[in-house]
Amino acid sequence: MRRGTRMFLAIVPPEEVLAELETFLEPRVDADPDLRWSRPEQWHLTLAFLPSVSPSSVDRIDERLDEIATQQEPFDLTLRGAGAFPGTADARVLWLGVDDPLDGLAPLARRCRSAANGAGTQVEGGAFRPHLTVARLALPRDVRRWLEVLETFTSLTWTVTDVVLVESHLGEGPGGRPRHVERARYPFG
Repeated sequence: MRRGTRMFLAIVPPEEVLAELETFLEPRVDADPDLRWSRPEQWHLTLAFLPSVSPSSVDRIDERLDEIATQQEPFDLTLRGAGAFPGTADARVLWLGVDDPLDGLAPLARRCRSAANGAGTQVEGGAFRPHLTVARLALPRDVRRWLEVLETFTSLTWTVTDVVLVESHLGEGPGGRPRHVERARYPFG
């Protein structure tokens, strides 16, 4: 049996925010050989991770997301704060947090997850924790020092105006990273 396509629904920050973050991280990327830094083309805020989407489910997801997006009002976000998964002392992932003053992100994520489930697609993950992954570690370790550095970053505020459906192809990107392909974009309103 053929496995479905690995996908996710996401908010992708605009180019000026990505450039600002890249400028902030660039002088730091060689400071720690244990960190594998994410590339700007991989930066996003995952709303729903869909580990195996069948071709027949894609059309149903598309219809449901069109409906959700047309009912969604734009809202502002700022990248601010930092954290680590699973925790600071045993980190495998470093991330930037999100300032969401209108609380638009969590309800949108719930609707996106519901749409995918309703289209017959499994949604992976537990509670929604909005974040943008900036680095990964092969072996868990304490990252307090890195969190102090990342805490100094605050992005420009931008207005979120759409949701993106992205295909993720593991190991097909530069350096064995995932290759992300935008499948569809769902503008708000």
